[in-house]
Amino acid sequence: MRRFEYHEPASLAEASELLLCLGEGAFVFAGGTDLLVEIRERLRRVHHIVNIKRIPGLDELMISAEGGIWFGALVTAGRIERSSEIARLYPNLHDAVRNLGSIQVRNRATVVGNICRASPSADTIPPLVADSAEIEIFGPGGTRRTALAEFFTGPGRTTLSRGEIATGIRVPPPAEGSGRVYLKHGRRKAMELATVGVAVSLNRSRGTCSDISIALGAVGPTVLRAPKAEAMLRGAVLSPEMISAAANQAMAECTPISNVRSSADYRRAMVGVLTRRAVTRALEATA
Repeated sequence: MRRFEYHEPASLAEASELLLCLGEGAFVFAGGTDLLVEIRERLRRVHHIVNIKRIPGLDELMISAEGGIWFGALVTAGRIERSSEIARLYPNLHDAVRNLGSIQVRNRATVVGNICRASPSADTIPPLVADSAEIEIFGPGGTRRTALAEFFTGPGRTTLSRGEIATGIRVPPPAEGSGRVYLKHGRRKAMELATVGVAVSLNRSRGTCSDISIALGAVGPTVLRAPKAEAMLRGAVLSPEMISAAANQAMAECTPISNVRSSADYRRAMVGVLTRRAVTRALEATA
């Protein structure tokens, strides 16, 4: 492991100033489950580590049916997994963190860190995008908030600029009569990156689909929405035929690639299968 300088700021302002002054070789340390591996394997040139664990407030987790969720940059996947309130109100997010690595990784890895890794196959991103989550960012210009769906610019790339730190995630409260589902497909059931991930958030009113979001993971350079498939279902009575037609449309909206885990054609086919299942399960959850 190459040598690096260690920094332990006591405030967001101090951490931001360090990142701004130290330049491209400085990296934020929260859970460290990716960063430490990459340092050890010499996959990333790191000259400075900025540990944010002593900054007050970043370990907070607030949940309510009226206000939704806010969780800070130090909240681990394991803590989300152990929350019965999140399991009740946001079963899609709860299922996503349960699929994240091993129990040892979940007890160390932060959800915000998983998001900022900006992997198209990250489990936590599709349900949060489907739920219209926002990410809060602190930087030299103060605090800003942006839709999570607009945070990613490509594989491993985000809108964070030098000196900025992602401080937390805010998720709106669930609407009455909503169903939320995340389905992941991989080569094995545990400790596996998603070959395809599909998240659906659906609201039903008076027998029709009043609103729906479909987010697709691992089938594009970032997590994708399927707006044309959503438009087919919004305002409709969701019959099996209508759901199948929308699933086929979602297949047409994704842009998968072939790699060692799967061919593009297989991924596209699985988008259809998982979208149909996820919409059906979300609809059942509204009953």
